[in-house]
Amino acid sequence: MSRKPTFPAPTLSEEDGVRHLHLGTPWIQGSMRIARPNDIELEYVQRMMAWMLLLPDKAWRGGTAVQLGLGAAAITKFMRKRLRLPCVAVELNPGVILAAHRWFALPEPGAKLQVLCADAGVFAADPSNAGRAAVLHVDMYDEQAAAPALESAEFYADCRRLLSAQGAMVVNLFSGPGHVRVLERNLQRILAAFDQPGDSVWQLPPNRDGNLIAIALRD
Repeated sequence: MSRKPTFPAPTLSEEDGVRHLHLGTPWIQGSMRIARPNDIELEYVQRMMAWMLLLPDKAWRGGTAVQLGLGAAAITKFMRKRLRLPCVAVELNPGVILAAHRWFALPEPGAKLQVLCADAGVFAADPSNAGRAAVLHVDMYDEQAAAPALESAEFYADCRRLLSAQGAMVVNLFSGPGHVRVLERNLQRILAAFDQPGDSVWQLPPNRDGNLIAIALRD
């Protein structure tokens, strides 16, 4: 008999009106300003909206936004509430989903919101999901925040297939000391996945915490 996977339990902290999500460590997995639950609080997550400067409105309006990794649901709530896009959020840790609903103002699933407790790699590889995402956000780290939870060449190729024509994939990567090899490996794999004519890959300068945002566009 196979054992059920175990996951770190979510914990909370609050400071100056901001609630933070942790997974049993000091690393912040997501944040929400309690007075403005549908706004994006963390700077690196705000940077993950830079795709809007690169995509024409017609490429994403009327499409679906997909998030691989839920965290405190900041992106999911913003895409649904502010941009009014249907959202599909995929999260493996059921405790994170519960925390997002209970403590981070994520609405219950409905016509415009689907929350799947599932493996993001399996979701991305499922042929029935091909072309589903106009905008795909990838932000998945374990409780130690050491490396992306999924980073294989096959995974990034699957992410490209998830995108609709002229869709965008946005990935959060770490660039600080100790992360250089992981960063370079992931950037090379993203470049290899988005190598078709008309594709392009952009990267924003790292912020002061070392978050580097990569944006890959599918023609």
